[in-house]
Amino acid sequence: MESPSARPAPPRPVPRSRLYEQVADQISTWIIENGLLPGDRLPPERELAQRLGVSRATLSQALVALEVIGAVVVRHGDGTVLTERARTAPVIEAIRAHADRLPEIIEARDALESKLAALAASRRTDADLTAIRSALDTMERDIEAGGRGVEGDEAFHGAVTAAARSELLAQMMTAIHDLIRETRLESLSQPGRPRESLAGHRKVADAIAAGDPDAATQAMHEHVMLVSDVALLRDRP
Repeated sequence: MESPSARPAPPRPVPRSRLYEQVADQISTWIIENGLLPGDRLPPERELAQRLGVSRATLSQALVALEVIGAVVVRHGDGTVLTERARTAPVIEAIRAHADRLPEIIEARDALESKLAALAASRRTDADLTAIRSALDTMERDIEAGGRGVEGDEAFHGAVTAAARSELLAQMMTAIHDLIRETRLESLSQPGRPRESLAGHRKVADAIAAGDPDAATQAMHEHVMLVSDVALLRDRP
């Protein structure tokens, strides 16, 4: 008689696709079927939502997911532009892979960037403070113009890293740069998030300017935890 331990495990349930995943996959198929190439633009969101028969909110989620996996670039005032990956990325699989690794990315960000903020508070120069404030100004201008502040956000974290004067930690940040960019794009696409992120950056900058490593560590930790609260890809079935 076969022992219970020898019996094969039951098959795993097939994961259900969320609506935005299906829409992202539809867009990818439409891109291929219509022969669109890198550099081409997708139709305006309102028109594309009507063609697909979905709400603007669902379409926006799908476009963010495509941007996160590198299939498109969303440019304020310039629409959604296709990249080299638009015709090759296995869309749903790539989206789910991002969701699966998201917790580890956040853990790495928290560990590295909190330490970098503390070191920056101890080692920053006047030139570093100027670069940090310039990045905040860039982010604020973009947000005021209706953008998400992605470039300013990236410049801010780069300026903090430079101010820390730690070559090894900077190399580690470079190694996970693309993964961090995924979380950045996803977070800044949440309603109201760009301004919340800017406020968090200002707290970090103030602590660094004050030369307070403990306050800089706490402010950066709080900021990274805010970034980790993303609604798009969490709680995936």
